[in-house]
Amino acid sequence: MTARFRQPATYIMANRRNGTLYTGVTSNLPQRAWQHREGTVEGFTQRYDCKMLVWFEMAETMESAITREKQIKGGSRAKKLALIEGTNPDWTDLYGTIAHG
Repeated sequence: MTARFRQPATYIMANRRNGTLYTGVTSNLPQRAWQHREGTVEGFTQRYDCKMLVWFEMAETMESAITREKQIKGGSRAKKLALIEGTNPDWTDLYGTIAHG
């Protein structure tokens, strides 16, 4: 795993393009995304099959990642979709870009 991903991150998982979205925060994005993909943690993402990492943003501190998560969760669905499509217009599963190294 690449060291640069062993830092706080805010992320969005989806079950399909324009489908159900889950916003979360973690200190180890590759590990957390893998857990969502494999369904190893019971809860929302397992129930709604949110296995695609469609957006993420690294943060300097966990506090800033949590602040960003709250900002995203407090926003509208349209804002979440715009955030995803601004950097990932094809809704590509970004897991492959973070899982190597």
